[in-house]
Amino acid sequence: MTWRRCARGTAGADQPRVLASRSRSCFVLFDPFLPGMEQSIEQTTEVLLCLSPGEAADLKEGINFLRNKKTGKDFILYKSKNRMRACKNVCKHQGGLFIKDIEDLDGRSVRCTKHNWRLDVSTMKNVNPPGSFCQDELVVEMDEDNGLLLLELNPPNPWDSEPRSPEHLAFGEVQITYLTHACMDLKLGDKRMVFDPWLTGPAFARGWWLLHEPPSDWLERLCQADLIYISHMHSDHLSYPTLKELAGRRPDIPIYVGNTERPVFWNLNQSGVQLTNINIVPFGIWQQVDKNLRFMILMDGVHPEMDTCIIVEYKGHKILNTVDCTRPNGGRLPEKVALMMSDFAGGASGFPMTFSGGKFTEEWKAQFIKAERKKLLNYKARLVKDLQPRIYCPFAGYFVESHPSDKYIKETNIKNDPNELNNLIKKNSDVVTWTPRPGATLDLSRMLKDPTDSKGIIEPPEGTKIYKDSWDFEPYLNILNAAVGDEIFLHSSWIKEYFTWAGFKDYNLVVRMIETDEDFSPFPGGYDYLVDFLDLSFPKERPSREHPYEEVSSKLLLPVYLSSFLFKPTFYFRVVLDLRKSLRGWYRRSLTPSFTVLVVATNEAVLKHNY
Repeated sequence: MTWRRCARGTAGADQPRVLASRSRSCFVLFDPFLPGMEQSIEQTTEVLLCLSPGEAADLKEGINFLRNKKTGKDFILYKSKNRMRACKNVCKHQGGLFIKDIEDLDGRSVRCTKHNWRLDVSTMKNVNPPGSFCQDELVVEMDEDNGLLLLELNPPNPWDSEPRSPEHLAFGEVQITYLTHACMDLKLGDKRMVFDPWLTGPAFARGWWLLHEPPSDWLERLCQADLIYISHMHSDHLSYPTLKELAGRRPDIPIYVGNTERPVFWNLNQSGVQLTNINIVPFGIWQQVDKNLRFMILMDGVHPEMDTCIIVEYKGHKILNTVDCTRPNGGRLPEKVALMMSDFAGGASGFPMTFSGGKFTEEWKAQFIKAERKKLLNYKARLVKDLQPRIYCPFAGYFVESHPSDKYIKETNIKNDPNELNNLIKKNSDVVTWTPRPGATLDLSRMLKDPTDSKGIIEPPEGTKIYKDSWDFEPYLNILNAAVGDEIFLHSSWIKEYFTWAGFKDYNLVVRMIETDEDFSPFPGGYDYLVDFLDLSFPKERPSREHPYEEVSSKLLLPVYLSSFLFKPTFYFRVVLDLRKSLRGWYRRSLTPSFTVLVVATNEAVLKHNY
């Protein structure tokens, strides 16, 4: 196996070091091995809000909610005797709006309307969940007339280094073909690049299956690629069943991933897939493929340890793929790119479909899902409006819970319609939109010249099968079922070892874990145990103190794959709620390289897995 860590220059080749010198006003890139190749990129300062002397004098001690009436942007300013601190009124987690926290007696915290996260604006640190994000601060300055300015210091954009002007593209020179889900096949001159190939088998154990029928020549397309980009470790992007097929034909195909804290291919050795040319590249550095083609991988602002996105540039024309990033590159992205693509569907979480009891009636769940999907559509439409790409394509959301035992999830977990998003975009901008079908090809040159060109988008031949109507469950279920007897599940002491290693404690929460069969009936001989997260103990009975309590009924194969770390699990567990105490906010704790457990609460205490 060959692992390469790439720097700047030709992708995959050994490159000289790139050093950076920073100051408030300037960012300088220089290469110690190439004298004279020094380039200066200016940092910019943007005034986001101006307050007159009278408005500044009216600011109260504590929290002030402010709005720029011209831009419609909201801000929070905290004033104390010693200093003032300010930030945008946008939660760094998933973009929610902050409001006054009625439980805050000290007048220092605000609450996010999306997930009830609490931010202490006197420190700009989250207090619930503790130890998570720090909010990005703005600079507060007084002008000479005692007015007040909120400033944002913008570092230079990495894609602006060595800028290239767009050159003429011949018809057919750049073509983008949609295969399935998040997989695109890009023809870029005489090179071919493929994004996130999931083209066969399930994702997340057996939870997700492909909605679209991939083109019959998908394996040939992969084998002919010059390079493959895989955005992150989730199995609808890193598909080992797909890569196994590819490795059987071309094990040395160059694959590129970002240098994330959680390696994309951390499980490669255990997978049995023989790939020998995996390249790990640094963030924010152009990787040169040939004289016309280069790409740059960027991290996600919310999950930098795992998620990435990519900019591909051919002859100065940029293609932006934000994939699944919640806040790609911290919200700083290139504007007016030739083509932008992103996820759109929602429905990746098991919440609230897998919850029951308390307020979680079918009506409440349906309304919640509808509201969440609408929020996502509005966010994506706003992002497209702000970035103003020439063309936008919604993708990375074409999956279905097709296994028969998942019928309830499939019917309940409604996804967004890509056409609804495209219609929303068209109402607010002149951006051209493309809803792809498997095998459809977009000719970038034609579409940039004339979006109405009938040859700009070539649809698959008439009669081509678009949607899958059958899936081969058995081979994958056999693998899952065979794992039930693995030695790791024979020793109950390993459960304690696992929770001790995870280290989630000092939280007044008690959880009962119950292994069940497919119908959520207790599995004969299955595990049934309590975990008290206050002191990380495993009592025989619930403690006498007042505490939030959840029962998690988990299908047998869920803990199997949580523990064996082979796949990210599907979402099947049911929560029975004890409403004895409210637990507000979220607590996020990374438990393994492959999944995160979130303790979630609004008016009840609940437990959920978030993927």
